[in-house]
Amino acid sequence: MNILKTKIDGLIIIEPRVFQDTRGYFYETWNKERYVEAGIPCDFVQDNESKSSYGVVRGLHYQQAPYSQAKLVRVVLGEVLDVVVDIRKGSPTFGQYESVLLSAQNKRQFFIPRGFAHGFSVLSNDVVFSYKCDSYYRPESERGLCFSDPEIGIDWGVPADKMVLSEKDKKNPVLVDAEIL
Repeated sequence: MNILKTKIDGLIIIEPRVFQDTRGYFYETWNKERYVEAGIPCDFVQDNESKSSYGVVRGLHYQQAPYSQAKLVRVVLGEVLDVVVDIRKGSPTFGQYESVLLSAQNKRQFFIPRGFAHGFSVLSNDVVFSYKCDSYYRPESERGLCFSDPEIGIDWGVPADKMVLSEKDKKNPVLVDAEIL
């Protein structure tokens, strides 16, 4: 597999080795030994999957400590723009974001350590999005950031009039007003 570093410390893009022939393809989506060697020493405890359609924006979500989560995300069907915002207090990149195109075609994975708010926008007709988490979901710890915070300035790749958001995500605070431990 090919490991790509990003401009924000800790974020890793993984390009897996794909074996393809006339029958289709095969690749490892998780191998603890190899991923530890690549700098991903997580013990994942929960797998999640969502299905969405074009224009859906999910996020930006995070869980407060002590229940914060590291995630390994990928797309099974379709294409998304995956976005993370550094919310680690004291980090030199606090408030900055990184985005990566994830698709069933490129088979890239994105490792997001603890201390980041995460979201994605759906760029294809439909998408099936899969992610591993190293901590269980705790609703009492769940928080979010405003997807359109002008101080962060995320371009989601979807026109504003085509965006579909949950009522909860529409009410998330901007970063300066967010509850971050």
